[in-house]
Amino acid sequence: MQKLLTKQVLFEHRLKIALEASGLDLWENDLSTGEIIFGLSKVFDQLGYASQETAAYIDDIFSLMHPDDIATVKLAVNRHVEGETSRYYSEFRLRNQAGEWVWFANYGKIIDRDENNRGHRFTGVCFSLEEQMRYKEELNALNTRLATQNEQLEQMNKELHRLANYDALTNTVNRRRLMELGLEEVERAKHFNLHLSFMLIDIDFFKIINDTWGHLAGDQAIKAVAQRCEDTLKDQIATLGRFGGEEFTVLLPSLSQEGAEAVANQICTCIAKEGVWLPDIGQAIPVTVSIGVAELSRIGGGGFSELIDAADKALYEAKRSGRNKVCTHPG
Repeated sequence: MQKLLTKQVLFEHRLKIALEASGLDLWENDLSTGEIIFGLSKVFDQLGYASQETAAYIDDIFSLMHPDDIATVKLAVNRHVEGETSRYYSEFRLRNQAGEWVWFANYGKIIDRDENNRGHRFTGVCFSLEEQMRYKEELNALNTRLATQNEQLEQMNKELHRLANYDALTNTVNRRRLMELGLEEVERAKHFNLHLSFMLIDIDFFKIINDTWGHLAGDQAIKAVAQRCEDTLKDQIATLGRFGGEEFTVLLPSLSQEGAEAVANQICTCIAKEGVWLPDIGQAIPVTVSIGVAELSRIGGGGFSELIDAADKALYEAKRSGRNKVCTHPG
């Protein structure tokens, strides 16, 4: 008997050491009486309750549980008691002595089920989830920060792409991007034997606008011309770009020189008819443009540089012959 008792005491000591090392609090309930046989002393100690307070709460642990967690815990218990689950597990918050909510988890099993699947001894462990929940909150906060930073990075990349490819004043493609697109369109037109037309647009007497009304007025005139071009080109497959200064370009894939000439005349007429309103001086000023048009198939071979040169020669002829007009490459 003494030897058996010694083994039992030794086992209890080993169990106690294991539970302390793992941070677990052993508990057992008698399902037939509803009595809590033992356990949760470590939990109540962590919550800051004195022994006399523990006695008041131990038979009604739900009085300390967060209202939002009670139904979930009871459902998990009932499902295990009814044999629907092989084990019982739940996570919940308990109110500590200072009135704060502390996360815990329960794991347990009924260990003496009879042939009718009924049991009386419900045994398990309770342990704190505070560290895990803190890590989870920190991870969620980190993920939120990363998501925000990724969004900011994406916006920055978009802005860098815009700055690298678009003119800041008119928001049309810049010269560098125009050259890239032009080379691509030339290769495509040659490969598939398609039309490819190109326009060079220049604001007439632009220096007079700057000298008379100032450089801000000149910028407003450039923006207005770009907007009129976009309005006219909205039904076309076209890319409008600012070539530099007061000069614009239009790439017109799949459009013949005759079709491009017609579009160019629409642009020329629209700008001459409406002029440009200058809000800083409160008046409209007359503005016209000259346009040179060329088509890839009519320039006698060559690439995008030769197409630009052909349109430039046509533009020179439009300016030489009176401005406010459209001229095409004679090829």
